[in-house]
Amino acid sequence: MSDASFDLDAYFARIGHAGSRDISLDTLKTLHFLHPQAIAFENVDPFLGRPVRLDLASLQDKIVAGGRGGYCFEHNILFMHALKALGFEVGGLAARVLWGQPDDAITARSHMLLHVRLDDRTYITDVGFGGLTLTAPLLLESKLEQKTPHETFRIVEIDDHFRLQASIGGDWRSLYRFDLQPQYEVDYSVASYFLSTSPTSHFLNTIVAARAAPDRRYALRGARLSIHHLGGRTEQMEIATPAELADTLEDQLGIIIPDRAAFEAKVREKKIVETNT
Repeated sequence: MSDASFDLDAYFARIGHAGSRDISLDTLKTLHFLHPQAIAFENVDPFLGRPVRLDLASLQDKIVAGGRGGYCFEHNILFMHALKALGFEVGGLAARVLWGQPDDAITARSHMLLHVRLDDRTYITDVGFGGLTLTAPLLLESKLEQKTPHETFRIVEIDDHFRLQASIGGDWRSLYRFDLQPQYEVDYSVASYFLSTSPTSHFLNTIVAARAAPDRRYALRGARLSIHHLGGRTEQMEIATPAELADTLEDQLGIIIPDRAAFEAKVREKKIVETNT
């Protein structure tokens, strides 16, 4: 994945970064905090049957210039290019999602995350895990509780893998399991193709979107928008019409819908909202 054509200035403008460009933990923390606030997690393209392209030109056109979001591969490949352009030592990893599954479940390697080597330490970064996207890098040290601008996380080493866990309501809940085997563009392309085209993929059958804000998280699944405030309070809103769902994506999540008429028609077809409007 060459970074020769990566437009770092445009990416920084997209996430609102005008600060340091040095290879430091402070820079990494700042970028990791800004990215998931400016760029939403969303699956509008696979939901509409549009292809998801992971090459750099397509990612820059869609997310940086086009004001769109994307899912894990799009977010983390773009973030990896940005870090490489700055000179960070960064590589891609893959994870098996455990959220909503037993901790011993063996799921597909359907998620992407990154590892960064900095000052002889390894950090895990991930700007694309939906409603629980990290907003800070995590030191790869087992059982160390690490506060981020949002939740407290820890990484637990178990046998041949690590588990990323978040403290939710006083309980540690696993997001995914991963190891340090390097992954390559072809690995992500295969997984992304399945997630964006298989009839069994939830990305084709409902809308999933999320965005972090300094004092809250927005998380949408189907017709329900949840707003999780720092400190524990949660608001939930049921969305009644396709037009209201489109408005919510645009206004609350900051997502530009590429074809609003097609989107609203697909929402009706999939019966995501309860009304027949």
